Amino acid sequence: MTSDKVKQLNDADFDTAIQSDQPTLVDFWAPWCGPCKAIGPVVEELAGEFAGKVSIAKMNVDDNPVIPGKFGIRAIPTLIVFKNGEVVDQVTGAVGKSQLVELINKAL
Repeated sequence: MTSDKVKQLNDADFDTAIQSDQPTLVDFWAPWCGPCKAIGPVVEELAGEFAGKVSIAKMNVDDNPVIPGKFGIRAIPTLIVFKNGEVVDQVTGAVGKSQLVELINKAL
């Protein structure tokens, strides 16, 4: 379940989506991943809390193998913050909300 605040990215539109001076948090996930399901609602919350300041997006690694391969993603969930197309910071695993907020605040 995703809200309209969380953009679904694919291999084709990824590069365009991260080319912004506004930070973009991308959640790389898969439907079969338990920790991904656990962190999903937290990502949704952040989309509401940081609306207008940060873009929040998700990418299903099963459906889109090119981009996760490009960034060397071997474990999910992996959350990466991009700004102007560059990686600012990243974290892997079902981390707590406070850790994700910290990640985002560093990029603002």
